[in-house]
Amino acid sequence: MTIVGMLHPGSMGAAVAAQARLGGAEVLWCPTERSSATRDRAAKYGLTAVGSLGELVERADVILSLCPPAHAEDVAVDVSAYPFAGIYVDANAIAPATMARVSAVMSRTEATVVDGSVIGSPPSASKSTRLYLSGPEEALPPVAALFDGTAVHAHTLPGGIGRASALKLSYSSYQKASRVLAAVSYALARDNGVEGELLDIAEGRSTSYLAETAYIPKVAARSWRWGPEMNEVASALHEAGLPTDLAEASTSIMSRWDSLRDAPPSIPEALEQLHAASDGEPA
Repeated sequence: MTIVGMLHPGSMGAAVAAQARLGGAEVLWCPTERSSATRDRAAKYGLTAVGSLGELVERADVILSLCPPAHAEDVAVDVSAYPFAGIYVDANAIAPATMARVSAVMSRTEATVVDGSVIGSPPSASKSTRLYLSGPEEALPPVAALFDGTAVHAHTLPGGIGRASALKLSYSSYQKASRVLAAVSYALARDNGVEGELLDIAEGRSTSYLAETAYIPKVAARSWRWGPEMNEVASALHEAGLPTDLAEASTSIMSRWDSLRDAPPSIPEALEQLHAASDGEPA
């Protein structure tokens, strides 16, 4: 039986740990300084409590770190204080550069580091979740095998440390920001009594903008007109006492496409233009 150490079983971590148990692993966790809510989750999912982090590290074959991203490096530092020659999977929502630092920290041990990212809702009997893995090729199959036949669907990526983290943040940059933007949009509509009409317009769509990559060049070519429109959006939001940050940021980003006025570029050209410095910005 493979022994997995889970750091730390929050709502996602505990649910993923439960799937590893369904796959046949024993899952350890350390209750030291954990909240009562965390203890309740661990008990609900049948995780095995150990007396200390040192015991968890000593016994585990695979350590899975799923914690708030701001703590990912600190958790790695804590683990690296103990000898560990197993597989350390950082599955937190962190930038590739942060993942590289985590890998460097774990190099103090004999651990093999795997970059992971979880995309989707906490897995359950009714919901599946994707776990993307990148890093040393020989370490990926054993981690993926932990979830064979479960609601966690493992996918391996070529290219080494950083690829899984990059995929997670590429998705999160749209998924999280779009939901915040939707809240701001509905707040403005509600203030003006048109939220029902806004919902009716939105429900007429059946796909995500993230899936419509062919539209990116059109956005670039129209940004010279759309940018000023977003300034008007910012003005309306300001008058309503609502946050203007996302509207203003959209205007700033669109300014990077000013030279493409009414001349749709290719998708690669449009994306490359986003790297170019706007007027007044450092290169």
